[in-house]
Amino acid sequence: MPRLKSYLPIFAAVLMLGQAVPALAEAQLPDFTQLVEQASPAVVNISTTQKLPDRKVSNMGPMPDLEGLPPGLRDFFERSIPPNQGGRQREAQSLGSGFIISSDGYILTNNHVVADADEIIVRLSDRSEMKAKLVGTDPRSDVALLKIEGKNLPVLKLGKSQDLKAGQWVVAIGSPFGFDHTVTQGIISAIGRSLPNESYVPFIQTDVPINPGNSGGPLFNLAGEVVGINSQIYTRSGGFMGVSFAIPIDVAMDVSNQLKSGGKVSRGWLGVVIQEVNKDLAESFGLEKPAGALVAQVLDDGPAAKGGLQVGDVILSMNGQPIIMSADLPHLVGALKAGGKASLEVVREGKRKTLDLTVGAIPDEGKEFGSPAGADQSSNRLGVAVANLSEEQKKANDIKGGVVIKSVQDGPAALIGLQPGDVITHLNNQAISDTKQFAEIAKALPKNRSVSMRVLRQGRASFITFKLAE
Repeated sequence: MPRLKSYLPIFAAVLMLGQAVPALAEAQLPDFTQLVEQASPAVVNISTTQKLPDRKVSNMGPMPDLEGLPPGLRDFFERSIPPNQGGRQREAQSLGSGFIISSDGYILTNNHVVADADEIIVRLSDRSEMKAKLVGTDPRSDVALLKIEGKNLPVLKLGKSQDLKAGQWVVAIGSPFGFDHTVTQGIISAIGRSLPNESYVPFIQTDVPINPGNSGGPLFNLAGEVVGINSQIYTRSGGFMGVSFAIPIDVAMDVSNQLKSGGKVSRGWLGVVIQEVNKDLAESFGLEKPAGALVAQVLDDGPAAKGGLQVGDVILSMNGQPIIMSADLPHLVGALKAGGKASLEVVREGKRKTLDLTVGAIPDEGKEFGSPAGADQSSNRLGVAVANLSEEQKKANDIKGGVVIKSVQDGPAALIGLQPGDVITHLNNQAISDTKQFAEIAKALPKNRSVSMRVLRQGRASFITFKLAE
């Protein structure tokens, strides 16, 4: 017993610690109840209706009466009837979320939620439904602005997405699978994410559970402020897999204000095609590390051409903002309006310089390049046979010089994937005017060192690198 008594203080301390740890953990975890109570009334459910083509009487006989069948089974039979062979007009419905940003009824949601809709219905938190007017949409940012009639409607507070940091708690409210005002939570995984075909939106990546129906709903910080619009998920299963993306509220409100005032969105445009700078390209252009946006193409008469930007320039910053990844540049340029000023820090032929230019407006359609041809002249060191370009071919391709590949033999060209029809405009950071100059530069290429080459293929320009062995 004396020995047991001697351990009693230790047992008591362990017991107290065991009680304190859960209490401490609970104290550190955020409580979302007040946020949800205050924000939910301004979050809405959005459903749309789109009329589909009529279906008439089938050649196999009259269409059977499907009205009494369950909806799923009825839809199955209707889909099995060939187009223009049905009886009644069907309606397609989509479901999403949105939130009120002004007391007189302006609502933000995703463009893809309301795209091609003939009718938009907004359901409020009190279950009342109202028809919404589509004020405007912006497919490039996937933002849409709606308007319902109302006064003194509940409104959400808007935060600043530019202040977000990875690791912060965030909360989403929406209608996944039609379940109104569903609350999910998580953290910010990353900011400034670029997605394919979404070059003008620096997405917020989170691990907040997002599913079909959440699109267009708000993403909140712990202060109850909207910091983003839930827009996309990355999935291989069709459902949430831990990676979701939201449009920054700063971007969404800029789009909203432009849609409200002018019905369309204006973005800055440089008139260049850029690509990522990898390790080999960085070595080729004399950079200390892979960074920046490599200019692979400059469109004639575009803002970049007028401002002195050249093919082969590596843009390191714009208006003081560093360009770490090439995708950072479209975000910064797109945030400017036509006529805005851009100060670019570039590396050209191993030296840094600053270019000041005026950005333009994004054109509706881009320029395309033709396919040139010419007479052969070979360069056995690279394993290609090249030809000069005619004046008509240069004009068709909007270039001043270069050579076209007529055939590819075994060698470096084959290893890096060059093909007949490709046009080489630069080699080892030097512009190519004709086959003679191409052969001279190719002959003097260094060995065991990354060398860059600018290639046009089917209207797209890119830099590639290779090394010549001893």
